[in-house]
Amino acid sequence: MPPQDSEALSSELERLRAAIEQQNDMQRKSFDTLYEELKQYKDDFIFQSEKPLLLDLLLFYDSLNWFQQSIIKGEMSPEVIADSFQYLIDEFLELLYRRDVLPTESQDRFDREIQKAIQVVPTTDPKQDYTVKRVLKRGFMRAGRKLRAEEVIIHRHTPASTEEA
Repeated sequence: MPPQDSEALSSELERLRAAIEQQNDMQRKSFDTLYEELKQYKDDFIFQSEKPLLLDLLLFYDSLNWFQQSIIKGEMSPEVIADSFQYLIDEFLELLYRRDVLPTESQDRFDREIQKAIQVVPTTDPKQDYTVKRVLKRGFMRAGRKLRAEEVIIHRHTPASTEEA
């Protein structure tokens, strides 16, 4: 092969290599731009989906601040404090209702599906076996599924000992 043909071939190879590298750079920049756009869409989607809840939480925060300031200033009698505190609980439950979070109906008898026994208290009355003595934490459901089990203290029947002296 004549030297000028090899120089032309070498020059053509160099030009092709430069064109491929330029194309790779353009492709890399395109992917970087696409990645940034997707990240921005994801971040915006998360922000937009959380925003209603966060605004509700800020309103509840304002109510808590008002309640605290009223207590500090001594503007409320004990009855008004109790009523205002119940209002805060109701306001918070409303916030949960908006998110389809509902308290579970309390059961008189222990139900493993929606309750969790935290403590067991012995009883000699067989009719009290597996009855709920006290609710420690209220349970909640979301969209028909258990979100948090109700924490309870239950009675368990233990027959009276028949010790003979």
